[in-house]
Amino acid sequence: MEEPKSYHMTPEEFRRHGRAVVDWVADYMERVESLPVLSRVRPGEVRSMLPSDPPEHGEPFEAVLADVERVILPGITHWQSPNFFAFFPANASGPSILGELLSAGLGVQGMLWATSPACTELETHVLDWMAQMTELPSAFRSTGTGGGAIQDSASGAALCALVAARERATASASNERGCDGRLTAYASTQAHSSIEKAVKLAGLGRANLRLIAADERFAMRPEALEEAIARDAAAGLTPCFVAATVGTTSSNGMDPLPAIGEICKRRGLWLHVDGAMAGTAALCPEFRPLFRGLELADSYCFNPHKWMFTNFDCDCFYVADRRALITALSILPEYLRNAATESGAVIDYRDWQVSLGRRFRALKLWFVIRHYGVEGLRHHVRRHVALAQEFAGWVREEPRFELAVEPPLNLVCFRHRGGDAANQALLDALNESGALYLTHAKLDGKLTLRMSIGQTHTGRRHVEAAWGRIRRAADELGRS
Repeated sequence: MEEPKSYHMTPEEFRRHGRAVVDWVADYMERVESLPVLSRVRPGEVRSMLPSDPPEHGEPFEAVLADVERVILPGITHWQSPNFFAFFPANASGPSILGELLSAGLGVQGMLWATSPACTELETHVLDWMAQMTELPSAFRSTGTGGGAIQDSASGAALCALVAARERATASASNERGCDGRLTAYASTQAHSSIEKAVKLAGLGRANLRLIAADERFAMRPEALEEAIARDAAAGLTPCFVAATVGTTSSNGMDPLPAIGEICKRRGLWLHVDGAMAGTAALCPEFRPLFRGLELADSYCFNPHKWMFTNFDCDCFYVADRRALITALSILPEYLRNAATESGAVIDYRDWQVSLGRRFRALKLWFVIRHYGVEGLRHHVRRHVALAQEFAGWVREEPRFELAVEPPLNLVCFRHRGGDAANQALLDALNESGALYLTHAKLDGKLTLRMSIGQTHTGRRHVEAAWGRIRRAADELGRS
């Protein structure tokens, strides 16, 4: 009997087309510096270039790749450009991209140890490596009472931590009967918006999130936290969760972890620490003092997909007591039962996250660590920090500009002395040029420009060129 026609890509076709895609990506990496950093398309322009109906018959792969160039590339804001200084970086690297390719090729669904033991055991081992590389407290290692897991983002990690805190505070009653509206959570006014989102999703409600005042360096005031907790406790509420940050998004503010941790320990609150971008700095011993107090935390996360050359998504999430997390998130329907799980001898990472399914993210992180080694990673982190400090020095010497706060690491917050309108005009002119991309924050109520230096291939010449363009834009502003 004749075999029916197959529409699948053959292995030989995959080899040929795969080489073309790898060549395209390699070419992109070589030319990305020449492309306008911020996409210039108008709303709806990309969709207008796509056919209204899906193709009835398969098309040649060459046509698909050509449309990547024609349709997709103009609509890309180039996060991998060395002239990308916006937000925090989302940097990638060759070994990371290849690890992601291998993960996609294996197509693993790693919800259980049994569904691919290597997926689970490599992740456990690599997370222990990361704890060793950044000198995290021993409780965060799998050999202790806690351990690490890869989440999609710091937002997902915050939600998992808050759910675990909720269940610990209610002796697991919230999972059975729902929240009673009496649980309260605390974060700095400078904390990431993901904390507010987690409070909403976990059922505590936005009204039960207390935003704590920050000091002149945009770090949480411990005395204000203590006062807010005391007020809520006196009102019959149940304080249960504090989110502290090492490296806030707006200013790279560093919350005082030792003081906050002592308050949480004394009052029995769960302390979650978000080190999303700055956490990578702990690879370098000289930056580890910024992380003192982590031994008092119940959970901690940071993102290699921001500043450790590992493409999105990859968040390292650690807990000091894995039982609290697993108790809060575990569910075991009959179709997931298996001998390995029942034995208690394995980790099932489905119990460490919100979703059931999970990708083999550890591969790309493993590739990155093995390619660069700790030495190589430290080299590039130190280089980015040194460039940021040099840029900050140029700002100090320029009478038209001022620093909004002294930069602890690789984010420089600065502004034109002409006020908000001048800074907005400056920001718009710079971004419209296509030569670089900056974003802004409001610090002390003033519009502030953010120069985030951490893209994989950013070097001194890119930072120097950016400063030259900023000064020329300020000249134009002065003449207008």
